[in-house]
Amino acid sequence: MSTGPSQMSKVSNLELVKEFFRHGSNAVIVVLMGALAASLLKSGQFGAKVPYMGLGLVIFFLTEYVAHRFQLHAPPAPNEFAKKLQHRLHYDHHTEPNRLDLLFIPVWYLVPLLVLYGYVYYKIVGSLAIVQGLLLGNLAGLFYYEYVHFIAHVPVTPMTPWGRYMKKYHLWHHYKNENFWYGVTNPFFDKIFGTYRDQAEAEKSGTTKSLHLR
Repeated sequence: MSTGPSQMSKVSNLELVKEFFRHGSNAVIVVLMGALAASLLKSGQFGAKVPYMGLGLVIFFLTEYVAHRFQLHAPPAPNEFAKKLQHRLHYDHHTEPNRLDLLFIPVWYLVPLLVLYGYVYYKIVGSLAIVQGLLLGNLAGLFYYEYVHFIAHVPVTPMTPWGRYMKKYHLWHHYKNENFWYGVTNPFFDKIFGTYRDQAEAEKSGTTKSLHLR
């Protein structure tokens, strides 16, 4: 059970959870979150760093929008290696949106990215505990993102009105027009930066599944 929601239509919630953790870096994210939280608890600084966790969460949600719009939807790179990365990280997901093995962030991309973020944070704040708080917030946002993205692409109905709305919102991006609705977890930055449209008024795109042809 590894390619698409058609194979998951009759599985239990337990099987759904197992499928979520079987792909990409979701289990690694949980382990890293636990390690960061344990380190802050051991040093007695967990409570004091909660505001930085919140800041890390906000940074993630902004990065989610910026990376999706400007990095993952960027025109094909002239370099073949970079182009292959673009296909694996996003182009192919648009071509085959139901393939779960293309849905999640790969471990080989996540780990260097976290190292880079940690390095930049440390250069700015000069405190390991603050860096841990920021990264914990980043990872919490990423875990939520992966969950919302997963639910959007499998045949289940979210329990909350917000969840049902965000599922429709993301599928508009895949099946109506890839130039709008970049937010996967929320529409806030789409509305701020002008990439929100009423889906009934948005023009249907012919390239939602062929980003590499743009």
